[in-house]
Amino acid sequence: MKTLEIFLLPWDQASSSAYPIRQQVFIDEQKVPEELELDEFDPLAFHALAYLGEQCVGTARLIDLGDGQSQVGRMAVLANFRGQGIGKQILARLVQTAKEMGFSSIVLHSQVSATPFYEKHGFIAQGPTYDEAGIAHRNMMLILPNSIK
Repeated sequence: MKTLEIFLLPWDQASSSAYPIRQQVFIDEQKVPEELELDEFDPLAFHALAYLGEQCVGTARLIDLGDGQSQVGRMAVLANFRGQGIGKQILARLVQTAKEMGFSSIVLHSQVSATPFYEKHGFIAQGPTYDEAGIAHRNMMLILPNSIK
């Protein structure tokens, strides 16, 4: 069995691995318009890349929103690799990174279908459900205890 390795890289190093996963999951599977998939935050974010051996199977990003707040987004795992705890490991790595960077909280825009996943990891739903790229979403937040400065 191959070991999962997660790397954090800037967009210029991560894009060639992260974008094909995001394209397959968000654009092809979920029908998110391609022009909405890449945004101004990609060059500013840390991108987590999850590798099983030589294959990148999942990705997500962490953005500094300022005022001690960060945001996790664009979390995607290839269909053949879902249900194996890869998303959980990516999220854990980003939460740990946010703590190490001194953030006091993490926010995210969860697809409603993924809300239970994030709740299992301590995120709390906030506000009403809304449409983002044609998919029902809900804001969620995790308060980070005594972040390391």
